[in-house]
Amino acid sequence: MSKRKDNKKRVLRKGEGQRPDGRYYFKYKDAKGNIHFVYSWKLEPHDVPPAGKKNEESLREIEKKIIRNVEDGILGYDSKLTVLQLVERYLQQKEGMVRHNTLAGYKFVTNILKKEAFGNMPIGHVKLSDARRWLIKLQKKDGRGYSSIHSIRGVLRPAFQMAVEDDMINKNPFQFELASVVVNDSVTRKAISRAEQRNFLDFVANDRHFSRYYDGIYILFYTGLRISEFVGLTINDIDLKGKKITVDHQLQRKRDMKYIIEETKTVAGIRTIPITDDVCAAFKRIIMNRKKPKVEPMIDGKVGFLYLDKNGMPMVALHWEKYFQHICQKYNSIYKVQMPKVTPHVCRHTYCSNMAHSGMNPKTLQYLMGHSDISVTLNTYAHTSFDQAEEELKKLNIQKL
Repeated sequence: MSKRKDNKKRVLRKGEGQRPDGRYYFKYKDAKGNIHFVYSWKLEPHDVPPAGKKNEESLREIEKKIIRNVEDGILGYDSKLTVLQLVERYLQQKEGMVRHNTLAGYKFVTNILKKEAFGNMPIGHVKLSDARRWLIKLQKKDGRGYSSIHSIRGVLRPAFQMAVEDDMINKNPFQFELASVVVNDSVTRKAISRAEQRNFLDFVANDRHFSRYYDGIYILFYTGLRISEFVGLTINDIDLKGKKITVDHQLQRKRDMKYIIEETKTVAGIRTIPITDDVCAAFKRIIMNRKKPKVEPMIDGKVGFLYLDKNGMPMVALHWEKYFQHICQKYNSIYKVQMPKVTPHVCRHTYCSNMAHSGMNPKTLQYLMGHSDISVTLNTYAHTSFDQAEEELKKLNIQKL
């Protein structure tokens, strides 16, 4: 029996063939018994493709991968399952398991993939270089920030890992350090100085319009509460006699304007926080000045929220973020020395920084902040300056040897 050969008199292997136009093909069965064909203008890697044809991967390079995949039970090399379809399949497993703001993040990722050619790419064809190039393109060409790209990769990496574990592909193309591919251009949230904090609070206290929010802002600066925890506080969570507050939930408002009570961001977020006399007085004034609504709003069994909006519903994080924004704008329109951006989270970071530089034990501060990981707290201790370092050395009072 004569052996089949190509038009260059080279012996063709089982499954290989050459069409009349000179293009090579390889016919194979996948792990499910389905027949597939792959094509290339080159039989071997060193071959030169015909004039005007793409210098693509050779048939035998493709063939080698296919044989390995079939032997390993991999189904997806020439699978029609796209990146978008894989992500949607992965996210279906998350329904009912994640919070509403996480679901919103998932929708953000799928909407991007629907618009991108990368989203239509078969998962078995996605190489590490493809994944890297796409993320670089999102930053350099599309102008997306590092945090957005971090979120996108945060969905794609576990989705592709699922495909690996399901024997659909051999390797996860998103298994790399993000910082090695795109530039971290995110703005680090910085604590403001003690002087800036005093100026900010004094301005709010003396402003005819914003003074009504002074006590709430003071509490944020001197408790380190997350804004979602603060707006979720009810009168029953505040013990004025015992000078402490109980934090065991947070208030959120979904995109459809539905209010919900959720657990704290982390298990460590459930805590009882001691409060100073000044903070206690601020809570007391809020409760005393709180207008009695016609109908007390109840959210998932919780009543007695500290601040209500004009519709008689609890204020949420967005309200306070807007107040801070307008306060900063008004302050900077009056004073030559500008106030840096101050947000509810900056208040939290400032509290953490102040406590750290005052010498508070890191484990104590971790508890007060509700950090599940001590490294998050310790990062605050790393944010120091020459003046702070000089002050610490003076405290030590090191004698000359």
